Amino acid sequence: MSAAVRHPVLAEVTARLVERSRATRSAYLDRVRGAAVRGPARGRLACANLAHAFAAAEGGAKTELARGQKPNLAVVTSYNDMLSAHQPYGAYPPVLKDAVIRAGGLAQVAGGVPAMCDGITQGRDGMQLSLYSRDVIAMSTAIALSHDMFDATLLLGVCDKIVPGLLIGALSFGHLPTVFVPAGPMASGLPNGEKARVRQAYAEGKAGRDELLEAEAASYHSRGTCTFYGTANSNQLLMEVMGLHLPGSSFVNPDQSLREALTREAAAVAVRRAADGAPGIGEMVDEKVVLNACVALLASGGSTNHTLHLVAIARAAGILLTWDDLADLSAVVPLLARVYPNGAADVNHFHAAGGIGFLVRTLLDAGLLHEDVETIVGPGLRRYLDEPVLADGTLTWRPGPATSLDLDVLRPVTAPFSPDGGVKVVRGPLGTGVVKTSAVAPEHRRVSAPARVFDDQHDFLEAFAAGELDGHDLVAVIRYQGPAANGMPELHKLTPALGVLQDRGQRVAIVTDGRMSGASGKVPAAIHLTPEAALGGPLSRVRDGDLVTLDADAGVLTVAADLAHRPPSGAPPADGTWAGTGRELFAAFRASVGPADEGASVFPAPARTPEVSLVRS
Repeated sequence: MSAAVRHPVLAEVTARLVERSRATRSAYLDRVRGAAVRGPARGRLACANLAHAFAAAEGGAKTELARGQKPNLAVVTSYNDMLSAHQPYGAYPPVLKDAVIRAGGLAQVAGGVPAMCDGITQGRDGMQLSLYSRDVIAMSTAIALSHDMFDATLLLGVCDKIVPGLLIGALSFGHLPTVFVPAGPMASGLPNGEKARVRQAYAEGKAGRDELLEAEAASYHSRGTCTFYGTANSNQLLMEVMGLHLPGSSFVNPDQSLREALTREAAAVAVRRAADGAPGIGEMVDEKVVLNACVALLASGGSTNHTLHLVAIARAAGILLTWDDLADLSAVVPLLARVYPNGAADVNHFHAAGGIGFLVRTLLDAGLLHEDVETIVGPGLRRYLDEPVLADGTLTWRPGPATSLDLDVLRPVTAPFSPDGGVKVVRGPLGTGVVKTSAVAPEHRRVSAPARVFDDQHDFLEAFAAGELDGHDLVAVIRYQGPAANGMPELHKLTPALGVLQDRGQRVAIVTDGRMSGASGKVPAAIHLTPEAALGGPLSRVRDGDLVTLDADAGVLTVAADLAHRPPSGAPPADGTWAGTGRELFAAFRASVGPADEGASVFPAPARTPEVSLVRS
């Protein structure tokens, strides 16, 4: 099928993003192109340097590394065996090395990056390190690639901050061809609706801890990514739509034979791209690719965390993406998927219904995605309509479904679940934030009620347990949770309690400068509010009883109070009071992190002119 006419809003947002980013993108590409060299990168190393780099290599690999004729691939892995999503990666290095050798290259595990789980750290002090870990992962990736030994990169990561961090780090070595290698979701377990029911019953004291643990263990039950559509699976969908995964590879389960075949092919593709002099990841991830990711996020009802991560990723490539760009796209991109917490299905059901291939097909046909982009399998996004299969043990691709196989889970643009996207930007005298509307019923998207102000999520939970929030409408204001205050922790532990209040007939909402989660649920939540309270934002001046109105559909967040003449109240913990769980090590991050709408990153904004090299005489 020929390319569809590009939607006028996508065309307009693309044009202004290109113009806004002209200087920063040009400066970035100058650096990328200046780093590119002909022939294997290690050819520049002196003999002593090179000897260090292959001292541990065995057999023929040492000889080949010394000859410097074959491309050498860096494997950067987030493996650990505690987290289900990353446990499969323990077996990947020998498989990848074998596949690389068979394809005519060499491979070394260049380094590892930390991988923490927001699901484990919810409500704990460790959650205050979560967002910062993205930038630590980016720096760890850069360190792994810093040895000038590599001609391409294989990145192994799945979950929340890991994939954005790997991508940001890889973009700092943007001259290298790069392939992401997914591990796949676990098989479906306890239905998500039942899990949510037990969680809410526990919050009300109607279920015990044993029943809660049994439900959670039946849901998160084996190796692989958690099956709800949170940040981890949003990562996988976005990497595929950005052309950084093999087509159809994101949601193949870890224990399927197809999974290993795809892993081997990812290695072979990376070797071919290195040998053929294909564009590096910095050239690939351009304005069109970034906006394709935004559209896919909106159409699938993906994680609100990506309103931070996509901005940070774009900036790492010299592209100045803004929340306004997302808001304008959200107005015309329809919601096409219902995957928990936006529906009853999980990602395995989504994949079976047609998955990413069908989503890309219907968006391309509507002119809502850029087709003319580079991918790891060549130019053109229509390559991602195909799905992988094993035919007599041989990996091949066939045309994917032209229609959805389950309209309760996945729909075409012509018959969407909602005419607009799953993420909205809200503004007003309290600042600017985002709302994930895809899981919120239309009748709950506007709440006007007195504020109940808390400076700590645990204080809210104590008030809920004491019955102080019963019987009246309220907007819970949870402040001093921004990136500069305490690392912007997710506040997902509040969801069951808020859900209980809403189910009792109360009108409830949450407004916070913190995060909720990729699993944000049915209660309207204005999150990532900026300017944050710790930096003097208006949230620091809100008091109990102020009438707050959140209207997600209208994009409005207001307060019926004159905040300008009030002094701030409350405060985040002073740095001197941080103790334990590593938080004291991140004082420099708290002091230097940028605002949420700029990606909440510790890295400086892209230079608008090329950096000047200072050389001592």
